[in-house]
Amino acid sequence: MFRAAYTLVWLLVLPIALLRLAWRGRRQPAYRQHVMERLGYFGTAGSFDGAWWIHAVSVGETRASEPLVKALLARDPEARVLISVMTPTGRQTASELFARWGSRVHVTYLPYDLPPLVRRFLRHFRPRVGLLMETEVWPNLIHEAAEAHLPMALVNARLSERSARRYARLGRFARATFSRLAGVAAQSRDDARRLAGLGAPAPVVTGSVKFDVTVPSGQRVLGDSFRSGFGKRPIVLAASTRDGEEAPLLDAFLAQAPTEALLVVVPRHPQRFDEVGALIASRRVPWARRSQSGPLPAELRVWLGDSMGEMFAYYGAADVAIIGGSWQPLGGQNLIEACAVGLPTILGPHTFNFAEISELAIAAGAAVRADEVANGVACALALIADPTRRAAMSAAALAFSATHGGATEMTLHLLDSLLERPGFTPPERPAHAPASMDRRN
Repeated sequence: MFRAAYTLVWLLVLPIALLRLAWRGRRQPAYRQHVMERLGYFGTAGSFDGAWWIHAVSVGETRASEPLVKALLARDPEARVLISVMTPTGRQTASELFARWGSRVHVTYLPYDLPPLVRRFLRHFRPRVGLLMETEVWPNLIHEAAEAHLPMALVNARLSERSARRYARLGRFARATFSRLAGVAAQSRDDARRLAGLGAPAPVVTGSVKFDVTVPSGQRVLGDSFRSGFGKRPIVLAASTRDGEEAPLLDAFLAQAPTEALLVVVPRHPQRFDEVGALIASRRVPWARRSQSGPLPAELRVWLGDSMGEMFAYYGAADVAIIGGSWQPLGGQNLIEACAVGLPTILGPHTFNFAEISELAIAAGAAVRADEVANGVACALALIADPTRRAAMSAAALAFSATHGGATEMTLHLLDSLLERPGFTPPERPAHAPASMDRRN
């Protein structure tokens, strides 16, 4: 009954969702591309029978999936991976990130969560197992996969206390959804406890696979190039900022920082690049965009990082990072990439989406917390003025990142165990499938 009501709501909002794609497509044409995939039609895209399927939503989850994809493909030369996303930026990121694997990786949109659309997706691609990254719990998708005997696992799973309370209000509907998962790989003990409380079967604590992401050599080179262009000035990075954070960050930096210091602002969402550019321009200070060519002026105060897929390079070019999403009640952004390059980080008061990782990083000396934006900027400038402390935090960040690796291997063990269970049977083959097709890679 609850799932029927949920499906009815989806039927009612589907026209609105399609209109929203058209509206967003006015500013971002990519939203008007591949629309039929969102309705379960995939044209000439071939079956990925027997592939590992990872649903990664958008940019953050796609990048987090990289260690899993690389490990799955590296251990079996015949393995293939299907990546599904929900946003154009996620699709672009996946296409770029996994381009070197060629036809062994296919990227597509996941259809909206209506039973007929989901069934078309599963019948078309026919994966061997499904991996939902982090917090992507879609009731009809999970139900239809279970009906098709396709094991679905929630991996790199995180669930804040706030989100757990919201799910708990759904009562039996939430428990029925989480209980149909075949397995759960949780980032932390608290995540595992909250997921188990919602009915998820025996969550295993693996840590975050983001600790297993390696810094691409090209990104290191690009970061060095950024730094060379900046000159010898101090660099403060405002990383993955969200709506409502840039204005106070700009004002605090311009009020406190010496004139030779440079603030690099990288918004979390690309559709906000122009909006943030207008905010910077309204301060009437020398500024420039990453997308502009030519040398940077010596008097530059603010540089807008209006590019995708270059966060490692931005981290590599900075002296200290102020992590966005944590200065408004938005739950924060992940600081693992900053730690991977040894960059000291400043966190705001709101990190509930990454609570345990944030507290562990602070305890390890890799990060510090400030209660408001002005104090966060002051802390960043104080670190720049104290090379000894900054070096100690840098070393602590690298050690913190190295200590918490290994989640990918643990996740792979969990996935293998799902396929070895006595009750596992692959979905029935479509009528056109050759009898000799084998699901084992």
